[in-house]
Amino acid sequence: MDKSRKSDYDSKTGMPTDETHFECGLPKYLAESLERMKKSWKIVDSGKRDYHWDICWCELNADLNSAEVENLISSEQAWYLRRKYLRIEKPDIRSIIGDKEPER
Repeated sequence: MDKSRKSDYDSKTGMPTDETHFECGLPKYLAESLERMKKSWKIVDSGKRDYHWDICWCELNADLNSAEVENLISSEQAWYLRRKYLRIEKPDIRSIIGDKEPER
């Protein structure tokens, strides 16, 4: 493998490090709620108040859940979009259940 291309992939997973492909081919309803969330974040990140932010956030969250459950997008794709546009991280299930054992 070409060394310059090796950094394009995660050494552990073999997946591309550029995850923007997860934003392609989304169902229309999900792409539309994603665009509304982007516009809302732009307002909020500029220091202004967007009175519709919570509506956009909840709508996108519900649409991501729906698309994931209906297998229209993968779980990996859903979590990428949640991290980027809802700004939430996937919880480590081991911390939730109190598992103190090292990962195997």
